[in-house]
Amino acid sequence: MHSLIVQGGAEIRGSVTIGGNKNAALPMIAALLLTDEEVTLHNVPDILDVRTMLDIAGELGAEYTFRNHTLVFRCPRIRSTTVSKELCSRNRTSILFAAPLLARCGSAELYPPGGDVIGRRRLDGHFYGLIKLGAEMSGDQTYRFEAESGLVGRELFLDEASVTATEQILIAAATARGTTTLYNAACEPHVRDLALLLNAMGAKISGAGSNTVEIEGVEKLHGCEYTVVGDHIEAGSFLALAAATGGEVTVHGTTPRHYWMLRRVFERLGVTMELRGDHIFLPGGQSPRIECDFGGHIPQISDGPWPQYPSDMMSCTIVAATQCIGTVMFFEKMFESRIYFADRLISMGANAIVCDPHRVVITGRAQLHGVTMSSPDIRAGMAMVIAALCARGESTIHSAEVIYRGYENLVEKLSGLGAVIEEISH
Repeated sequence: MHSLIVQGGAEIRGSVTIGGNKNAALPMIAALLLTDEEVTLHNVPDILDVRTMLDIAGELGAEYTFRNHTLVFRCPRIRSTTVSKELCSRNRTSILFAAPLLARCGSAELYPPGGDVIGRRRLDGHFYGLIKLGAEMSGDQTYRFEAESGLVGRELFLDEASVTATEQILIAAATARGTTTLYNAACEPHVRDLALLLNAMGAKISGAGSNTVEIEGVEKLHGCEYTVVGDHIEAGSFLALAAATGGEVTVHGTTPRHYWMLRRVFERLGVTMELRGDHIFLPGGQSPRIECDFGGHIPQISDGPWPQYPSDMMSCTIVAATQCIGTVMFFEKMFESRIYFADRLISMGANAIVCDPHRVVITGRAQLHGVTMSSPDIRAGMAMVIAALCARGESTIHSAEVIYRGYENLVEKLSGLGAVIEEISH
């Protein structure tokens, strides 16, 4: 177990380089099982969730080396088509091994996946996609899939633009017979990055990054070398930190188009930033004031499928809003438990009203004070770190290992920006 001891009030200033996109790297590791040839991935974040996916791949027969953010991976033979209960329980993307196991072996068995407890997270899109592509599903305590005759492409329509369901179908359809057309597909940068990796391996995928994707199945995929895109959620978290503390930060490793909506939301909070090619500059000394809607109405910040505001950014943005003058409502549409972390902010002195499981009203600017708290999920944990750095006095954040599932070298990066923070193990 790890805890973070944070001293509030330090000046935040400097530059930070973000790592590879967590939500791209995880499905990529599952997709690598589609080929028996060697694949080299660069810019892979060294975080706990990546290590879990590699543990699963190793259990299934993969051989790999992972050092200095470079993964050299090969799976000449799959020795098991069952992912153990313990490994499945560690993260949500364990479910993505169903597709490559079906594609290469014709069968797969997995236990229900773990992951952050932020509300109900449906798997229906995964099951729909695999069954419509030709798999038979059975099981009670486990999910068992069989496709003895192989998978066959067809038209599919997702009832929600699920990121992981889209990724599951991309992986499954890449080597299916015929063509798959997926409507209402997720459009997030990490989904597009997965498709680009698959194309580098020999797949024929077009339309990734839009809501209609076509996958022309190929007989076999091959090895390649590929670099994972930067993590826009990690970048956004550091930008929220600077916005909340009045600090100045330059975030390197960014792609401008991934931040258009984030910039617009921060503008509504009265925070400006500059998108400069491969980096973002957020100037210090700002006195943010929330921008009212036309007519003087309280504005609302909502999450939604890309290109709407990412759900993973809501927690950190809520903390930033506590340090802005004015009132704003946050509407978390996608997960019914993510807003509950606002109770920790209230205990720190935030002026927040939790209306229901999906909505919270924030009025700032509030003087926060240090408390002892525990991280319930990756993004709320990072938000608590930001709140602690805004607060007067010392804060202790338990269960820091939850935050490390999504943020690499967090203490080192924050210290490099001037934060006074240390980790203790117990």
